[in-house]
Amino acid sequence: MLASLTSSITSLIGDYGVYAVFVLMAIDAVFPAASELVMVYAGALAAGAFPGQDVVLFGWEVPSGWQAYVVMALAGTVGYLLGSLAGWAIGARGGRPYLDRHGRWLHVSPERLQRAERWFDRWGSWAVFIGRITPIVRSFISIPAGVFHHPLARYTVLTLVGSALWCFAFAGAGYALGESYTRFHDDFRYVEYVVAAAIVVGFVLIVLRRRSTRLARRAEHSSR
Repeated sequence: MLASLTSSITSLIGDYGVYAVFVLMAIDAVFPAASELVMVYAGALAAGAFPGQDVVLFGWEVPSGWQAYVVMALAGTVGYLLGSLAGWAIGARGGRPYLDRHGRWLHVSPERLQRAERWFDRWGSWAVFIGRITPIVRSFISIPAGVFHHPLARYTVLTLVGSALWCFAFAGAGYALGESYTRFHDDFRYVEYVVAAAIVVGFVLIVLRRRSTRLARRAEHSSR
């Protein structure tokens, strides 16, 4: 499954370049969309690692090198920022009642919202910035920030800085890999297998935990 996802993402970027990076990063601001892979591949593409795949913006072919790198990193940064603003608007406009009804479609369950609330309580004004540079967490900050009415101006600045650091750093890693990206990607499939196994184990543990919780509640109810 992860291998198929990886292939789909890289194919999209290979076919649509800057625009795919922009859209995928906008999605990642609300739903996890493998932003690490998106930006690493974008950086490798900017370095000219893939013959026949060029960085094109509004019909203009950007020369491979630092110019293409900057364009790709900015596309990811701006896309992520706009997606984050859309997520904030959903949370601010709908609030908790909206998430209670539709949260499962937005991957914001009551449990995740509670975790996000603890995150904001812990980090205060820096919750957005720290969230933007934290894997996985970064995709679950936007909507809760709107629900908790985090000031929009501060939210926008912290998101912009955090997403810029993330996008330029991962695109820089891909740029540094350059033509070595293909070998790196072949080796990375073993990491994918480990991640897939971890997901399966995690799912089993969650099922077992919920089952034990239900049994405990039934036992408590029966004893009354």
